[in-house]
Amino acid sequence: MAGGGGYGGASGKVDYVFKVVLIGDSAVGKSQLLARFARDEFSLDSKATIGVEFQTRTLTIEEKSVKAQIWDTAGQESRYRAVTSAYYRGAVGAMLVYDITKRETFDHIPRWLEELRAHADKNIVIILIGNKSDLEDQRAIPTEDAKEFAEKEGLFFLETSALNATNVENSFNTLMMEIFNTVNKKSLSSAESNNPGSLAGKKIVIPGPGQEVPAKTSTCCSSA
Repeated sequence: MAGGGGYGGASGKVDYVFKVVLIGDSAVGKSQLLARFARDEFSLDSKATIGVEFQTRTLTIEEKSVKAQIWDTAGQESRYRAVTSAYYRGAVGAMLVYDITKRETFDHIPRWLEELRAHADKNIVIILIGNKSDLEDQRAIPTEDAKEFAEKEGLFFLETSALNATNVENSFNTLMMEIFNTVNKKSLSSAESNNPGSLAGKKIVIPGPGQEVPAKTSTCCSSA
């Protein structure tokens, strides 16, 4: 298991930790997406992931330091079935990744989604990612097909390229912002049900180290 990334801010203080899981068939580029986002790296000589590893990167959302703890697992999931429940436990976000040049990787997405929903929290935020958009001349899955599936299942959707970094930042930032807002809405809902007139002293517990969620929402975020 590997960890990486740094802490945001001069003081090293982190306000929230959000666990995000990457799932999908092997060789769709999950590890490359993670490397591009966490370290801005890409390797043409990438080896298959064995077991589970994770990287971290800290973003600033609503002037809070939010640490993304992103877990990556081998696509041949059946060989690592023992890690499944622990892998999904505590995850508040997921990236469901397929390769736009390989039809079978998209055809397997419903199975991955079913497994994710069977093991993860029902409020998990999910984004569907069509990776390797730089290989447009080899495209096997029309963008519209993926978009239609995402809409039907209530997922966010973007096409990315880990090779040239297209939409990689955007996809992770979209996911993290939506997780932040989802947690924030839960906090507001909980606070209002307990005391409609005040938000003071209300907080929500999230997986990992958690702090009080601010009452305001924002649509901006930036990388630290």
